Amino acid sequence: MRYCDDGHLEIDNKAAERALRAVALGGKNYLFAGSDRGGESAAAIYSLIGTAKLNGIDPESYLRNVLSRIAEYSINRIDELLPWNLAEELRPAA
Repeated sequence: MRYCDDGHLEIDNKAAERALRAVALGGKNYLFAGSDRGGESAAAIYSLIGTAKLNGIDPESYLRNVLSRIAEYSINRIDELLPWNLAEELRPAA
C-alpha cells in the first residue's frame, strides 16, 4: 500500500526479482565458491556488475576500463572508479 502514498514507488517488485534471477538460478553453481573469501569476492563482483547495469553502463566495458586503470590508482582515490562515478564517461552515446 506504500505506493499509494508515493507515486515514485512501483506497484510490484518485478524489477528487483528480475535483477536477482541470475543469482537465484546459479545458486547451486555458486554454492561452492571455494571459501568464504571466494564467496565474498563473487558477491563484490556481482554487486559491481549490477550497479554498472543500473547506471546504464555495459558491465564488460566497465570492468575492462577499471582493470586497466586500477594499478595506477591510489587507494585513497579508489572510489573514483565506482560505476556511478564513471557513468558519464562510459555510457553509450545516444
